[in-house]
Amino acid sequence: MAELFDDLIFIFQRLDWLSVLDILLVTLIFFGLLYSLRDTQAMALLRGVLFLVMLVVLLTSLVPLPAFSWLLKTTLPALLFAIPVIFAPEIRRTLERIGRAGIFLSRSQKPEANKGIDETVRAVVSAVARLSARQHGALIIFQRLDNLEEYINTGVRMSAQVTPELLIQIFYPNTPLHDGAVIIAGERIVAASCVMPLSASGILARSPERQMGLRHRAALGISEASDAVAVVVSEQTGSISIAHAGRMIRRLDAERLENILLAFFQPEEELRKKFFHRLFSPFFPRKDD
Repeated sequence: MAELFDDLIFIFQRLDWLSVLDILLVTLIFFGLLYSLRDTQAMALLRGVLFLVMLVVLLTSLVPLPAFSWLLKTTLPALLFAIPVIFAPEIRRTLERIGRAGIFLSRSQKPEANKGIDETVRAVVSAVARLSARQHGALIIFQRLDNLEEYINTGVRMSAQVTPELLIQIFYPNTPLHDGAVIIAGERIVAASCVMPLSASGILARSPERQMGLRHRAALGISEASDAVAVVVSEQTGSISIAHAGRMIRRLDAERLENILLAFFQPEEELRKKFFHRLFSPFFPRKDD
C-alpha cells in the first residue's frame, strides 16, 4: 500500500498543464465515442470485445500459454484493421454530427421563417391529435439540416401547403398514400408515401410493450441516419411518439408534442446557447442539480 501511495505521488509530481491537457483530450475522445455508440448494436459488440480482452489478459497472465499467446499476437493486427469496418456506420454518424455542428454554428434564420415554422408545427400537431383519437397510423418527418432527397425520391412528390385536413386525408386507412412517411421541408409537404430506413438498434426490442411496429422502427431509423425529427402515431393504440438522434419519447399529448417540436425550431441564438450548454454541462453542473 505504501508503494502504491509513493507511485501516485511520483506521478502527480511529474504532471504539468500539458500532461493534464493531454489526458483531458484523450478522455473527451473516449467519452464522445462511447456517447455516440450508446443504444446501438455496436455498443453490445464493444462490450463483448472488452470482455474477451479482459478474459484473455487474465488467462495469459495467470497461466503460461505459449501457443495461445502466439495466436493472439498474430490475430491482433487483423482485429485492429477490422474495427473501422465493424464500426463504419457509427463512425460515419459521428462525423456527420460534427459536420452538422459546424453548419449549425454558421447558420442564421430569419424571424419570418420562424413564424412560418410555428404555423406548420401547429398544423401537424392538430392533425396528429385527430389521427390519434381515430387510431389512424401516421409517420411525419421534419427535414432539418440534412437533405432527405434520397428518401423523397422513394415517395410521391406533392409540394403542398401543410394543413391538418391534408395530413388526415393522406393517412386515412387504405388510401394510396397512407402507407409510408410524409416528409415536410420548411413549410411544405414535399412528398408522401416515402420509404424510410428501419432501425437496427435494440431500443424497441427492450421496450416492455410490443405494439411498436414498422412505423416506429422507421422513425428511429431516419433519426439515426439524419438529424430529422419523426412523429409517429400508433395504429394499434393511437399513442403519439417522437424520435430524434436515435432516441424516442413516447406517450405524448398534443401540448407536449407541440412544445417539443417548437423547441427544435427555435431561433438560432437560443439553439446556440443550448448547444454549448449541453456540450459543457457534464463538466460544469448547475448548483441546483
